[in-house]
Amino acid sequence: METSLTAWHPGSWREKQALQQPDWPDPLELTLVTKELASYPPLVFAGEARNLNNQLANVYKGQGFVLQAGDCSESFKELSADQIRDKLKVILQMAIVLTYGAGVPVVKMGRIAGQFAKPRSNDFEEINGVKLPSFRGHMVNDDETTLEARIPDPKRLLRAYHHSASTLNLIRAFTKGGFADLSQVHSWNQIFVASSEEGQRYEQLASEIDRALKFMKACGIDINAEATLHQVDFYTAHEALILDYEEPLTRIDSLTGKYYACSAHFLWAGERTRQPNGAHVEFLSGVNNPVGVKLGPKTTEEEVKALAQKLNPERLPGRLSFISRIGKDNIEKVLPNLVKTVQKTSIPVVWICDPMHGNTFVSKQGLKTRRFDDILTEVKKFFDIMSSSNTWPGGIHVELTGGDVTECIGGEPDTLEDHLETNYLSTCDPRLNARQSIDLAFRVAEMLKELV
Repeated sequence: METSLTAWHPGSWREKQALQQPDWPDPLELTLVTKELASYPPLVFAGEARNLNNQLANVYKGQGFVLQAGDCSESFKELSADQIRDKLKVILQMAIVLTYGAGVPVVKMGRIAGQFAKPRSNDFEEINGVKLPSFRGHMVNDDETTLEARIPDPKRLLRAYHHSASTLNLIRAFTKGGFADLSQVHSWNQIFVASSEEGQRYEQLASEIDRALKFMKACGIDINAEATLHQVDFYTAHEALILDYEEPLTRIDSLTGKYYACSAHFLWAGERTRQPNGAHVEFLSGVNNPVGVKLGPKTTEEEVKALAQKLNPERLPGRLSFISRIGKDNIEKVLPNLVKTVQKTSIPVVWICDPMHGNTFVSKQGLKTRRFDDILTEVKKFFDIMSSSNTWPGGIHVELTGGDVTECIGGEPDTLEDHLETNYLSTCDPRLNARQSIDLAFRVAEMLKELV
């Protein structure tokens, strides 16, 4: 995407209305922090973002499928190698299930190494009768229930950068250093998953891959020379919410002279910040990374048309993804018209389904949760809508964790509403656990198989 350096710069968003931004108490401290961020090395590189754009262009053509997955909101308190490894394990397992089961390449994107902020419906929340500023993610404030903890702290932007750098370093080591080798497919199965029905089904698939690799070797194919069998491309993604963080990490690529957001390979504008004339869309319009927009049930045809024109004026395949998060009860009423509207513009868009956010409700214990069956229903309806519109279903966007949490209801084995408090660890939205995630992958693979 060509960008005029005189017409757009990383701070252009300041001329627009910026929603969901923290009320930083000390402007001078914020200035010092952003200057320090601007002096740091990039977290990701422009060439990596271009590679992702090329892979997403193939998805647009029906030659791939996106798996975008990870935490609803990353925590500064969860940065151990084991936690990162277990999350990566689940994503790799899901990708293998989708690739082997459906026969299409899978673009692997993690909601990781930057997803430290969350938009909130209300500026304040009441906890035990005390009114407190809402928790906006560890990039902004703390989830402790004290007034002091909830005050936005610009220094947290620096902590978010360092946490992201550490996470990225480990991810690169895992995905390029042997952990992602296809010979390791059995080791990706966590103990608490292996004994489940999904785990056993996965083990059977892994054994088939082992046999296929042995067959290739027996045929004289030099497996060691095939890099794609031993390492994977893994990309990072997060919502570009806190613009005081994104701006100083936006740099000019020395090879192309174009601006790239260097906080992640892929950035998106959320349902609450997707205004075509708003600050977040203005920011995304000038960076050359592939970008996305979340579309909720109130999205209008005029809005998607304006967003497509603003974010992909040059009609580049792979540049723009629309991520529907409409809910199982509304998707059939809303999505078909949005798809038709985009088709009329002739602007290429990758359509991705987020079946999580539109199906959230509060349990009788007062915990936010989601039903696995509702998630699956929305994915099925998404596939049906795409098929009837002669459009390729480009991927799924899910919130998950590698831990044995009890945050979503259903799946196999069945997690009941009464079980939620057993191991509910999320600081924000409920996530699928590993068993539920692999179950979903097998079911989506079956849907994909019917199309290829």
